[in-house]
This record gives sequence, C-alpha cells and structure tokens, in this order.
Amino acid sequence: MTDMPRRRPTLDEVAERAGVSRSAASRVLNNAPHVSRDKREAVQRAIRELRYVPNTTARALATRQRGVAALVISGETPAIFADPFFAKVIVGASAALEEADLHLMLCLAAADRSRQRLAELLRARGVDGVMLMAVRENDPVLHTARETELPVVFGGRPAGHEPPWYVDADNVGGARRATEHLLARGRRRVVMICGPLDTQVSRERHRGYREAMILAGLEPLPPASGDFTEPSGATAMTELLERHPDVDAVFAANDNMAAGALRALRGAGRAVPHDVAVVGFDDLDIAQITEPSLTTVRQPIQALGHETARMLVRLIGGEEPSPLILPTRLVARSST
Repeated sequence: MTDMPRRRPTLDEVAERAGVSRSAASRVLNNAPHVSRDKREAVQRAIRELRYVPNTTARALATRQRGVAALVISGETPAIFADPFFAKVIVGASAALEEADLHLMLCLAAADRSRQRLAELLRARGVDGVMLMAVRENDPVLHTARETELPVVFGGRPAGHEPPWYVDADNVGGARRATEHLLARGRRRVVMICGPLDTQVSRERHRGYREAMILAGLEPLPPASGDFTEPSGATAMTELLERHPDVDAVFAANDNMAAGALRALRGAGRAVPHDVAVVGFDDLDIAQITEPSLTTVRQPIQALGHETARMLVRLIGGEEPSPLILPTRLVARSST
C-alpha cells in the first residue's frame, strides 16, 4: 500500500507557525519592505520547518502590494482635527495596521481637489486598500469607492448605501437606551439634538430616540440639528428652548453637542439635572469634565478604528469577512 501524497502547507499555516499575520508572512515571502527583522526571521524559519512552496500565481499578486492602507475621512479639515473622535479612530486603526506591518496613509477628502487626488491614488493602486469614514449621503467619495478594484471597508455605514464590508456601532440601540434612561427618571418632554441628517449615524440615533418615545406612549418631538460641534449644540439647544419652553430632558447625538447644550441651558438659567436632564453619545474625555459631568452612551471608538483596519487587512489577505456591529452601553453621571 502506497502512502498518500503529503498535503501542501498553506501560507496561513506558515503565518500561524511564525506567530505573525498572513499579510506579514506574504511580504516576507516576496521580500517586501516594512517587515521587522524578528518577524522576517520567524517566517523564514516556519517556511523551512513546514517545507512551504509558494503558489506562483498568489506570489505574483502579492508582489504588487504597497504595504500601505489609506484612511479616508470625508469632512472639513479643521473640524476633523478638533474632534477627539477621529484621533481615537486613527490610534485604533494605526495599531491594527502596525500588527500587519502596513503603514497608515491619512487622506482628507472634503474639497474637490483632494477628492480628485484620492481617485488618482486609487486608480494608480498606490495603496493596498481603503478605509472610509464620515461619508455622507451622495458623497462623491462613494462613487470613487465603487469604481476602485481595491478592498474598501467603511468605518460607519454611509446613508443610502449598504456596503459589503463595514464596522459600525449600535447607534439605534444606544440612542434608545439613552432616551429610556431619561424616561426612567420621570422625564416626559424629551427633545433631541441630531447631527447632520445626511449621515447614517444621525438617522440611526434619531431612530433610537423615536422608538423609545413611541414605546413609552409619548410623541417624539421634532429635533434640532447640529454638526457634531460644541457651538452647534448650544445653538440647537437655544432653538429647542424657544420651541419647547417646558422641555425637561435632552438627548444629544454626540458629547460635543451635549456640552454645547449644557452651556446654553446654563445661560438660560436652567439647572442640570434639576430642570433639564442631559445625555450625550460617545463618552469622549469631555464627558467627565463638563459641569455637571455628562451621562452618555459609550461606544468603543478606538475599537471602531482597530476593527475597521483589521477587516481591511483580512480583505487584502484574500479573506471575505462579515460586517461587524460593535456594542454600546450607557454611562450614568451627574447630568441626569
């Protein structure tokens, strides 16, 4: 009886033996840059031990890799750098890419010229894959993403478009819990400050507010909209006080706008939480230093960046991951 032919080891098995990611093993195999000496030696040792023979077709594809992933943020530059949300996303994404020996390229795509340069970069395959953040409905960046053959992962779903690969937070559930928290404290005139309604995140948080109000047998009140900044939250709160002088609670779609709401309420002589209770969303550092400290919905922002990058790494490596929704939870503080 003859022995069965030995199964050929795979690149995944080499990576596992070496204790590195598949993409890192691939770059070692193809003598690509951006791999540490320790990882290179571990992969080479695993190749010898497993007697791995590379697939020539896969190797030809791998040699085209640049060792770079782009994080594209579709928003105004000053607002992006002023918002700690994006800083946390970048930290999370950078850590995941570092694990895979990929460099992070940050692209801001608000102006026409920057969007054109992004399209040229993708057509030239100047990066191995793309992560998209803060994309609005009918954003020109969406067309660019649909046209490219590169792997694309969305950090947060865009309004009006269901991409195959995305990482998002449970915005509906988080907003519903925020509103239910206010209702459980006896508040009945609950208003909401939304973000821009051409973003999916704003629509989903508004939906969670509406669901909680309707389930409680109360009529949801029309929201005021801001742009996720502190000044816009103050303006929206002033508008809501004029419309509904008897308001006794407000849910703001992010902490920056909630901080603005606190400032406007203080200016109007309303005590928080005695007269008006306030809840935000995100659990940024500002939530702990407002006066009073802010009850908010915590979403894992750094994990959002990390998991978006990890999903992209898996796509670059030839896998087909499933979309991911990250959990949120309420953090109660003094504002309620």
